[in-house]
Parts: sequence; structure tokens; C-alpha cells
Amino acid sequence: MYLITNGQIVTEDGILINHDLLLDGDKIKKIVPRYLIEILGSVEVIDARGGFVSPGFVDVHSDFIETMAVPRPTSMIDFNLSLRESEKILINQGITTMFHSLSLYKPDGFSHKPIRIAENVKKIVDLINKTGDNNHLIRHRFHARLEIDNFEEIENLKGYINENKVDLISFMDHTPGQGQYKDLEVYRNTIKGYKDLSDEEIDSIIETHQGEEKMTLDLIKEIADLAHAKNISVASHDDDCIERLNLVKSFGATISEFPITLAVAKYAKFIGMSTIAGAPNILQGGSHSGNLSAIDAINNNTIDILCSDYYPAALLHSIFIMHEKHGKDLGEMFNLVTINPARAVNMDKKIGSIKENKKADIIIIEKIDGNYPVITSVFVDGNLISRTNYRI
Repeated sequence: MYLITNGQIVTEDGILINHDLLLDGDKIKKIVPRYLIEILGSVEVIDARGGFVSPGFVDVHSDFIETMAVPRPTSMIDFNLSLRESEKILINQGITTMFHSLSLYKPDGFSHKPIRIAENVKKIVDLINKTGDNNHLIRHRFHARLEIDNFEEIENLKGYINENKVDLISFMDHTPGQGQYKDLEVYRNTIKGYKDLSDEEIDSIIETHQGEEKMTLDLIKEIADLAHAKNISVASHDDDCIERLNLVKSFGATISEFPITLAVAKYAKFIGMSTIAGAPNILQGGSHSGNLSAIDAINNNTIDILCSDYYPAALLHSIFIMHEKHGKDLGEMFNLVTINPARAVNMDKKIGSIKENKKADIIIIEKIDGNYPVITSVFVDGNLISRTNYRI
């Protein structure tokens, strides 16, 4: 049993001061006014030292595992080692539930990552699926990202769904000229960042991809229906117009990942979809693809969820940037990385907020060097997983 005292407790409805938090086993037992708690049995007291006591972060979109498994294009690290080493990093960034976003791509004009080869994706998926039965630091989940021209992976994805190995599905279309790459110059510059190609070679790649056959709406709906039957949320990726939002809504998508414009983000919320932006977008002051600014979107109340995308540290820092530099309510910013993502992926009854009888996934955030946020304690399932002491 743990008693966390002297902290500011982050709840769904705001931040409580002068309250203590009691953890019993793997659950949150109670929140009570400080000094009024009655404890029966032994208890370890954790002093939050005035810091924030928050639910663990729920990251529903991150391909960080790809970087850990393939740190260089010609270097591939053992997948079990990669998964276990990644969670050491993630836990100390406050991420207690990670949806590893593995891409089911066809080879494209970019430098194709070996981890995106079907047989390697399967190995990682199987490892993620086994983490519930082994000793692990965080909750690992599988976010299946399906490119809609990749017919070869449809049966594999259906198999993963039927085997209860999928926790979130997103449908993607990275065809140049729409979505993330609506501006073809952005596409050209992105390719040049991966490979040294001539303009003629890039033109050929664009023409090839624009001519690719894509899945029919009926086929996409068939996959989405399989997911819904398993209570798996379905997302659309890089929505660039209202017509597309209406289309994805028709097959049951409830999440819009990285809407391209403010108008699209507003409409997604209007039709009841959860909207996601990347936290690195906030750290950089804008989209690396020249699309929607997450700061502008949050200031216009059109973003529900922040994900780390590719940089785990971004979650922690983005919520404080939005509060301190842009005047947003801090409790609402915490919700973007805790209860809102948990709700979007149907996990909110167990995790995502500090409430009695929920799982005790808790992090303590303190400030050092005046105003720099750091995570000093992390609990998962009521177990004290990590403590960090910054030396003076």
C-alpha cells in the first residue's frame, strides 16, 4: 500500500491541492483531504514534494519502436531486446500505456524500413501480444496502420484481429497530392531527405503511386466491421477535406488522426470524432509537413488527444508549453494525454484518470532548474516501477 502526499492531484475535472492519494494493490483506493486519511495496515509514504500526481500517459500513436528496432537503415536490432529497452525509455517519459504504431506499407519512394516488411511486423505483433503474460514495465498495445493500397496485408490484418492481437486500426493513404502530401513540393522535399534522387526519378515515383489501385469502400468497411465486433476503435489518417471525413465516418471511424487543416479538425469534432495531433508539432512550433499547427488547433479547441508520434518526451513537455506559453488550462492539457486517449480506445473504465477502483497507473512530475518538468516516480498496476532523483 502506498500513500502519495504533498502533491497536486490531476483529475479529469481539475487539479486538487491539499489531498492525498492512497493506492492499494493494483488499484486506486481513495482520494481524501490531506491528513484525514485513515490507514489500516502498513503503508509506504511517497512525498510528491509539491509536484503533480497524474495518471500515466496513454500514447495511442507512436512508431518509436521502429527507431529502437532499426536505428540505422542497415542495422536491425533483436526485436525482443528492442521492445524491452524501449519500455525503459517510455516509462521514464511517463508513458504507462503505449500503442505501438506498426505500419503495413507497400515499398514506396522513401527509404523502406526493414521493420515494415510483413514478416518483421508479425514478429513484433507477436511479441507485443505476449507482454501481458511476462514481466514488463508498461502496458504494450498494437496499433495497426494499414495503407489502403496494400492488398497483400489484408488477410494478415484480419488474422491479427481474429486472434485478438489488435488494439487500434487506422486506415492511411499516403498518395502524393492528397492527405499529408497534398502539397507535392512537401512530398518532393521529403523524398529528397531520404534519397538522392533526380526530379525525373521523383516524378516517376509520384506517377506510380498516383496510379496505384486502392481498396474499395466495401473492403475497408469489411475490415472495420471485424474491428468493431472486437470493440477495437477505428481511425482515419491525415484527413484533408470534409468529404473524406463523411466517408470515413460512414464505415465507423471514430478517430481522426492528424487532420490537415483547422476546418477539417473542426468538422471532425462536429460529427463526433476524436481528433489527434502530434506533440512534437508543439515542440517545433508547427507541422514538419507544413500542415495544421497543433498549437493553433488546441487554441481553437479542435484537438482532443496528443500523441508522441515519434518522440516520446514530447507528451510531457507539450502540455506544459501549452499551459505556460499559450495560457491553456493545465488540467485540460493533462486530459489530452490521459483520459481522452484512453476513452478513444475504449480503455477509460480501467485507466486514464485518477478515480477510485481504477488501475493505479500514476506518475509524479516535479520541476527542476526553475521550471523544467521531470518525472520522478512512476507506478503501474500499483507497483512502484521507477524513481529518479536529480542530484544537486
